[in-house]
Amino acid sequence: MTEETAASRARQGRAVQRIPLNTFAIAFGLAGLATIWTTAAHLLGTSEVIGQVLWAAVLVSWVWLIVAHLRRGAKSAETLAQQLRHPAQGPIAALVPVVGMLLGADLYRFLPVPGEILVVLSIGAAAVFAAWILAFWHTGNLSPEAFHGGYLLPTVAAGLIAATTSSKVGLPLLAIGCFAVGIFFWIVISTVLLARLAFFAPLPAALTPTCAILLAPPAVAGAAWFTINGEHPDLISTALLGLLVIMALQQVALIPRYRTLPFSLGFWSFTFPLAAAGGYGMEWLSIAEFQGWQYLAWFLVALVTVVVILIGIRSLVLVTSVSRGVQRAESVLRRADNAVERK
Repeated sequence: MTEETAASRARQGRAVQRIPLNTFAIAFGLAGLATIWTTAAHLLGTSEVIGQVLWAAVLVSWVWLIVAHLRRGAKSAETLAQQLRHPAQGPIAALVPVVGMLLGADLYRFLPVPGEILVVLSIGAAAVFAAWILAFWHTGNLSPEAFHGGYLLPTVAAGLIAATTSSKVGLPLLAIGCFAVGIFFWIVISTVLLARLAFFAPLPAALTPTCAILLAPPAVAGAAWFTINGEHPDLISTALLGLLVIMALQQVALIPRYRTLPFSLGFWSFTFPLAAAGGYGMEWLSIAEFQGWQYLAWFLVALVTVVVILIGIRSLVLVTSVSRGVQRAESVLRRADNAVERK
């Protein structure tokens, strides 16, 4: 290989950028939609087929995104370690094993051994990543402006979803340990996040939807507790419901802010928290069992489904309506990530 050819390939490698990790929110949002339809089959008697079709879509999107990231990464001069150390993107990598846990828990219903293996391997990967990123945060290289809702993913979302999925595959002690991890870091990281949002400049537009993740912890924790302790009201489940209500009201109050945002792939950050809240709400409606509770439950299913479909359609339009639409959609996320990094 001549020196000129080598230099040309090096320049090409520098020009190719990795896909923003924010895009894994697509598979996460679809997993939320599949979960609420699976819950609807359990509580409302809908067909299991709908949920399983959606879980198949989750699997396809998860595998496709992993392959796309690996292929692009192989052509880029930026290493995976550099991307994981990025203050805005790094925490979002936790979505890879988190979606793996959810897929494993669904697979367990039909193929117990492979499902349990996938759940355990995903929890192990999430634990290793959480330990690594916590150690990285200890270096003191982060700025407060870089903090966003995605920082809840490596420990809070991963811990609480690990609690739910490990309980479903018959590992109750692991579930309790994971639940404790999720609750502890929910308190710690939410405190830091709320302080950042209150006392520093607003997040860039493409990262603002990550504020919706504040809605997810009480719902995911509540679902985990029901899985561990049974679906009945008690002190913990009722407390988590109260927290979910105040977080939901906060999100309603933020709607005027969200409406000013230009659409981007970052809007997928809205999908899983909404689905998690809807699913936990449905479980409480079935417990209350007042006359007509099914209509409210169907409203929650419809709301989540419509929001995910609309965001999916807008995403397809965004990446197909103009030349190089995928690159343009990625660049919006990348600019937002880099904006907080520069600060």
